[in-house]
Amino acid sequence: MKKSILLLFVTLLATSLYAAGKYKLTAEAPRTVVQGDQFRITFTVNTSDNVKDFRGISNIDGLNVIFGPSTSRSSSMQIVNGKSTSSSSVTFTYMVEAVKQGTFTVPAATVVVDGEKLISNSLKIEVLPPDKNSSQRGQGQSSSQSSASQSSSVSADDLFVRVTASKTNVYEQEAFLLTYKVYYAVDLHHFENAKLPDFNGFHSQEIEVSQSNNHALEHYNGRNYHTVILKQYLLFPQRSGTLEIAPARFDAVVAKIIRSNDPFDAFFGGGQSYVPIKKTLTTPALKINVKALPSPRPEGFIGAVGSFSLESSISKTDVNANDAVTYKLILSGVGNLKLVSAPSVDFPSDFDAYDPKVNENVVLKSNGMSGNRVFEYLLIPRHPGKYDIPSLTFQYFDTKSGSYKPLTTASYALNVGKSKGGSDGAASVDYTGTAKEDVKMLASDIRYIKLGRADFKPAGKFVVASLPYTLSYVIPLVIFLIIFFIDRKNLSDSLNVAKSRNKKANRVVNRRMKQVSALLKAKEHDRFYDELLRALWGYMADKLNINTSDLNRDNIREKMTEAGLSEQDIADFINLLDECEFARYAPGDKVEGMDRTYETAREVIIRIENNMRK
Repeated sequence: MKKSILLLFVTLLATSLYAAGKYKLTAEAPRTVVQGDQFRITFTVNTSDNVKDFRGISNIDGLNVIFGPSTSRSSSMQIVNGKSTSSSSVTFTYMVEAVKQGTFTVPAATVVVDGEKLISNSLKIEVLPPDKNSSQRGQGQSSSQSSASQSSSVSADDLFVRVTASKTNVYEQEAFLLTYKVYYAVDLHHFENAKLPDFNGFHSQEIEVSQSNNHALEHYNGRNYHTVILKQYLLFPQRSGTLEIAPARFDAVVAKIIRSNDPFDAFFGGGQSYVPIKKTLTTPALKINVKALPSPRPEGFIGAVGSFSLESSISKTDVNANDAVTYKLILSGVGNLKLVSAPSVDFPSDFDAYDPKVNENVVLKSNGMSGNRVFEYLLIPRHPGKYDIPSLTFQYFDTKSGSYKPLTTASYALNVGKSKGGSDGAASVDYTGTAKEDVKMLASDIRYIKLGRADFKPAGKFVVASLPYTLSYVIPLVIFLIIFFIDRKNLSDSLNVAKSRNKKANRVVNRRMKQVSALLKAKEHDRFYDELLRALWGYMADKLNINTSDLNRDNIREKMTEAGLSEQDIADFINLLDECEFARYAPGDKVEGMDRTYETAREVIIRIENNMRK
């Protein structure tokens, strides 16, 4: 009876714990908004069964709830290898307006699921001031951004890269974080090239930038910008003095709006298109003041700078002669951990001590390398007796206090008995012969005498006059001449920019059409038509050698006529551009015509290629 009650209790407890861990209430909202913005705060529970008694938020200082909560439900089913899984959720949504600058906390909400009370995470939302001399509309979208996007050029105030250092006054070997961040108020598409400095005078470690949580909104010099961290490095200065970080260069590609003069295009929503333009962004040089470490440097200091701890251990203290013993040092902390060399330990002279094996468990953080390094020393005592491994004093420089600090390990007493063979160890096999030197192959430098009849040539028969000898000179000469003339032709073609662009046009458009095909399969309507438009504009710019700044329908029509293309080819290409731009804004089923448009584009490009070769 008692066992049955206990089993029932354990089952109920396990079920309740499973249910408690199975369901979750998650709060989500933008991290940064602009004063005057309206935005959503959502609370989502990952089930739609038995959800009740939701307790949400009310007005918060600086944030006014406009309406809510509105409730929505969603469900999905997935079948993989014959097994079906289903999921559902309930989302409670609030529409909120940011009315005051500052950082505000959205408290946790609660909901009851299957009798269990779930508590969400709280949120912190930063409210930025609006742009100077402009009013904000939407999620941080200023009027300056829209005007900059429509301008024929990109100003330095609309797009730039900043380089910042977490510290500009540091000690030698003290870590600091260097960040390259782009600020933009235009339609930034991507970066093509980046030329970063060599960081002369520094040891550098690149920190991988997370792409999932990298975009942010930031108020800088009176304006709100979208920002993305491009690169981050952990730098360790290797010498004192004023060190300079050279400028970096980034090539950005911005989507430029080209408006059509045709009033019918504007009426049907096709009055503008996008053409990529490039802008080179350069960061200023950055100076870092590096202070020398205080002198004199204490004994036991081997370059460690930061904050550390040191532990030691030994595998055994009672051993036999010629048996291996492992002595281990564990250096933990934050600083220039990877740059610290192995400590020198004063082992007994009767011990064979090998170079330490180093194991690392180190991660890069903004304040340095964090983790530990393990130094394992292999020791072989050769003779019986009592031996001591003395304590080790390790000195490091503490950047917070600006002074050296000692770390001391324990000492160890070893009792070494006779080897297992009963000897005192003197006649034992030497480990060092195989552990410290590579094994050499002996008696392989003298070959056996060759037996049998020698193959002699008759006197007067020379290889110089033979056909193979002559061909060995003629064939390389012919190959050289062929390569020479091919190289001359390629050089001539490369100097002809128009011809070079024309030859590359088909290859480039094929690569872009593969991207368009992938978007077609994914049914991504807007990105499909945007990418197809870029492919068509770029193809005609390369094929007819037109600068991107001069791309418009009138120029294309004129250049296609000069190239000898028929009126039908010209009309089909222009109509294809119009169809792509119209499709982005057309009502109804947007996915239905994507296949037909893709096939039409391929046919038009193939026909233009064939007709221009005639």
